[in-house]
Amino acid sequence: MTQPNPPEPEVAPDVPVEVATEAPAAPAPTRPRRKRWPIVLAALAGIGFLLIFFVASTELLHWTESTQFCSLCHVMKPEVTAYHNSAHARAECGTCHIGPGAVPAIQAKLANVRYVWVYPTNQYERPIPSPIHSLRPVEVVCEQCHWPEKFYADRVVVKNEYATDEDNSLTQVAFNIRTGGQRTSEAESRGIHWHIANPVYYIATDEDRQEIPWVSAQFAGIVTEYSAVDSDLTSEALDKYEKRAMDCVDCHNRASHNFRRPAEVIDEALAQGVLPMLPFIKDQAVKVLERQYATEEEAAATIAAVEEYYKNELPDVYAGRDGEVRTAVTALQDIFDRTQFPFMNVTWQSHENNIGHKDFPGCFRCHDGKHLSSDGQAIRLECNICHTIPQVAAPGQVLQPLPAVQPANEPDSHRSTTWLAEHRVEFDETCDDCHTIDNAGSSDNSSFCANSACHATEWQYAGLNAPQIRELFAAPSKPSTGTPNPIPHPVSATTNCELCHGADKVRPFPENHAGFPPAMCTGCHPPALQEEGQQGEAPAPMVAPTIPHQLEGVAECQMCHGLEAMKPFPENHTAFTVDICTNCHKPAN
Repeated sequence: MTQPNPPEPEVAPDVPVEVATEAPAAPAPTRPRRKRWPIVLAALAGIGFLLIFFVASTELLHWTESTQFCSLCHVMKPEVTAYHNSAHARAECGTCHIGPGAVPAIQAKLANVRYVWVYPTNQYERPIPSPIHSLRPVEVVCEQCHWPEKFYADRVVVKNEYATDEDNSLTQVAFNIRTGGQRTSEAESRGIHWHIANPVYYIATDEDRQEIPWVSAQFAGIVTEYSAVDSDLTSEALDKYEKRAMDCVDCHNRASHNFRRPAEVIDEALAQGVLPMLPFIKDQAVKVLERQYATEEEAAATIAAVEEYYKNELPDVYAGRDGEVRTAVTALQDIFDRTQFPFMNVTWQSHENNIGHKDFPGCFRCHDGKHLSSDGQAIRLECNICHTIPQVAAPGQVLQPLPAVQPANEPDSHRSTTWLAEHRVEFDETCDDCHTIDNAGSSDNSSFCANSACHATEWQYAGLNAPQIRELFAAPSKPSTGTPNPIPHPVSATTNCELCHGADKVRPFPENHAGFPPAMCTGCHPPALQEEGQQGEAPAPMVAPTIPHQLEGVAECQMCHGLEAMKPFPENHTAFTVDICTNCHKPAN
């Protein structure tokens, strides 16, 4: 059954019909869209700034360790000049004075910031003192480049030494340097670098480490202590000082800042032709350079006066070689600029150089022959430890081949730690088995034992003449037997007996023998050995007059003989007794 449709509602004409609907929801708020590129740029800028800052600060730090930075201050001119003439001229200052690492570099900058006001306010020392106690250990600094276990072969060194005569006469000295080191494969060490492989400790009583009264060395597991015989310091007093472990800078203390002796630089300049070989140029060069000046201007004026010397004193030389004279003046000024700096009180003498033992104590601070152990063993003072016996070629001579460093037949006596002190008194004909011993103790280079490289120099830093050493190794005193002893070595016309014999020499003789010529000596003391082909002839023995009378009942010769007696004798015979007189004057019957 169909349901009827409901009736439609009536709608008023022209009246709008409202349809009930829900109110539309309010739109959700939208977040404004941020632009990311400023953040990215800021981040990149920050990173770039940090990178630039890092690079710039690193470069700045590196620059403050450079030679360019260190040479900005004028007070460093002496050190910088010497550095540019050294073997380390291509290493920056900070390589040695600071070493690797950022922290040590910063520490060094903070420690030295005081110089910012010290230098401008003129509060620095003149010269700058050394050694520098703030240097880092050599294991950190020196061993950046140098390998301590390296073994160095012997190296020939030839020194040219010019005299101050008109010809600038050349003497050449040659020797082998025994640098040595440690042979790691053989576990042995020798030569100068023996000290690297064997622990050594010492006590220095001065800031410059030149006075060393105590040394301790370990070798083959045995520790030996040595004390200077002339030191008055007790063990309690020594305990107050630092015991320093020996390292590279104890010898190489002027490795980069060596202010060399002008005479040595002059010799090099002459050998290299930098300084013209003018007559008397070595003499003039030494006179103007081996003296101290108050100012650079004073030095320049004195050096310039060398030209006036040739112009006034040697006009013929100047007339033909005036250009060479001016070249010489320029070369001398250059040498002065490298060796002396008056405004800082720096000369070749202002800083000790511990390499060598001639101008400064150097090696002889310990190896002076007077540092003895409790059992009388010495820190060896002997040439062959570090170099061979120098060979000398006098002007006009040619250098001879260098001998072996260690002779195969070296006797046991030569291995004594005190041999250099002993050899002056342990001298006899057996020396002739290996050496030419004519004119022993002289310096005319006529034999091995007349070597001017040894005997022509007063070794002021060696301890051979220390009273304790002289007493320890003095020749034994034997009572006279009335019979003159033979001379145990050759005697030539140039022999000077007083080199070894005298009241205070290593071989004393009676005071009344003073002034005796060799001919008189050999009149009583015949030479037991005369070498074949020796230079010069031995002096003819003096034949003393015979005594023309018998000696029975004669108590003393002065009954008839004396300075004003009827039979005068020489003044030095005054104290002679009969037995002495008859050593030379034999009775005729």
